[in-house]
Amino acid sequence: AWIVNENTIHYRLIVLLQPPRGYSFSLEEDTTGQLPARSSRIRVVLECMCQQEQLLLGNVCFLHSADNELLRDQSSDLLCRLCTGAYLDLEKVACWAQLLVRSAWLYMPQAQQCQLTVLPSSQTCTFQLTGTSKMTIVTEMTFAVQPGSPGLYTSSA
Repeated sequence: AWIVNENTIHYRLIVLLQPPRGYSFSLEEDTTGQLPARSSRIRVVLECMCQQEQLLLGNVCFLHSADNELLRDQSSDLLCRLCTGAYLDLEKVACWAQLLVRSAWLYMPQAQQCQLTVLPSSQTCTFQLTGTSKMTIVTEMTFAVQPGSPGLYTSSA
């Protein structure tokens, strides 16, 4: 979605997050056994991929392998960076995305004409572009996961 005011264009984007290979996202149900619409805790679950691994590589998955340290070593940095315990931490995701946007901006040709400012936000990545024109562009990225069926997702906003 976008909103145009006098000198500002405000974009709102939903960014669907995908779990790393061998993991899935699971929404934690509330005490009544229902999935809450908002503020759900998103559990990151290690999945059994034995059938898929055997078809592709002829061996068992990392969950059931005696040598599952390789997966933990490869995924631990990403999971530590984006999770608190076994749960996806949307504040950490927002900080990580803000760092990626800042780093990528340095390589954009527009970086010479526009200034990027990351705006304070705890669970979204919001940034503002200002340049020599009088127009300001504000972009807000809201993070969501898509557990189960397409069309059903939970977000940080």
